[in-house]
This record gives sequence, structure tokens and C-alpha cells, in this order.
Amino acid sequence: MGPDFGAKGADSAGGIELIDPKVLRVCADPNNLPFSNEKGEGFENKLAELLAQKLHKELAYTFYPGATGFVRNTLNAHLCDVILGMPQGNDLVQPTNPYYRTTYAIVTRAGSDLDGVENLDDPRLKDKKGRIGLIANTPPGNILAKNGMIGLVKPYALMVDTRVESSTAQMIRDLEKGDIDVALLWGPIAGYYAKKSGAKLTVTPLAETPGTRMAFRIAFGVRHSDQNWKRELNTLLAQNKADIDKILADYGVPTIDEAGQPIRTTP
Repeated sequence: MGPDFGAKGADSAGGIELIDPKVLRVCADPNNLPFSNEKGEGFENKLAELLAQKLHKELAYTFYPGATGFVRNTLNAHLCDVILGMPQGNDLVQPTNPYYRTTYAIVTRAGSDLDGVENLDDPRLKDKKGRIGLIANTPPGNILAKNGMIGLVKPYALMVDTRVESSTAQMIRDLEKGDIDVALLWGPIAGYYAKKSGAKLTVTPLAETPGTRMAFRIAFGVRHSDQNWKRELNTLLAQNKADIDKILADYGVPTIDEAGQPIRTTP
């Protein structure tokens, strides 16, 4: 539901790089839109197709639910060679250069009494008891707790088996129906569901708050031993930035610059 795979494990290959020379082997979640699924419908799937084309390789996936054990059972088991969405700072993998920066977001129904809400200390939120949707144990919850507003929250589970359920999809359905008035979601998820919703939803990036990190740079993740592979991917990222940015825009991913300001893109 945000930039955290909760996985554990260490690369056991020492200094040897074991990258398949003919196949781009990607580690991915089988049912985690907008990022990836088995049908190839996520933006990380589209990135994988672009990379495979540029590398002149076939494309193959190792699918595993994006929860505890993801890195250990995919990348570090040498069943694949790259994860296409990892936050910089996750030391389970070696990150490439980041290809976008995003943050958590506030999603509201357009035209509601919450139009224009940009932060979680807005007084209009004070009477929304049980009507602020929050994925448990995500950064917006820390801000609400500091503001004495955690009692306003309707919680949704963080760790779920994405093969059978999606907390984020349920939260957006509840927002569309009016069961909640605010959805606090990781930016790419917020942007994707708002874009495909039949209702008019407004997505507003949450500003950084002192003491609570909201924004993250997202990179590819490779094994710590794979230095040459990392450099090759960094070159591809630089050479194909325009195509990558278009894929992100097509999926409604709200990107921000280093000052936290939205980057306006036209898909």
C-alpha cells in the first residue's frame, strides 16, 4: 500500500553477477495494480516491456505477492534479476538511480465540502469521525495521531494477500459510495484509482511534515553484487526518461520534484 515490501533476506551470490543474457527476468506482484499483475496491465509491466525492447531481450516474470519474503523468494533466490519499484533507502536491494519521486495523497470527492484540503490539520477534517480511510501503519497515520485525530479513522489492512483482496480498491469503493469522505493513499495508487473511477475524485499530494517522511524516490532494485547490471539499468533510465515519464502519466502517477511541488505531465 506504500513503499514497503516488508521482506527479509540477503544476497548470497558474493561478487558474482548472474544476469540472464537473453531474458529480462522481472520480479513482480501478480495482482497489485497499478504497479503490476499477471496480465501485464500495470505501469511496471509497461516499463518492463520498454526495457526488454531496449535490451533486445525476451521478457519473463517471477510472480510473488508483495509482502514478507518478496525479495528473499524472488530476487535473492536468483529467480529474477530486477524489481521495478523499490524505494531508495530499502537496504534489502541495491537501488538504481530513481526514476520518479512521489508521496502520499489525499483523495476526496470533487465538489465535496473538503475541496481544497491539502494537509491533515485542516479544521474541516475534525468532524469526520470514522470517515477518513487510512491504510494501517502508513505515514499519514502518524500525522493524524500527532494531531489527536486517530479516532476519526476508518482503518484498512496493510498486509493482505493481493491474490484475493485489495484494501486500496475497497477504500476507493467506499469513497465513491460516500461511506468515507477522505482516502489517504500512496500517490501512485491514489492517482490510478482516481483516473479510472466513474466518480470525480480529486487527488492532492500531501506535503512533507516534520518528523514524518511522506515522499520517496522510487528506483529499480537489483542484488547488491550486481554492479554492472545496475550501471546498465541507470543508462537505460537516463536514455528513456521521456518514455518512462509518459508511462507514469498514462497511469495518473502524481510525481513531485525535490521541492515537493507537483510535476505537471500530459499523458
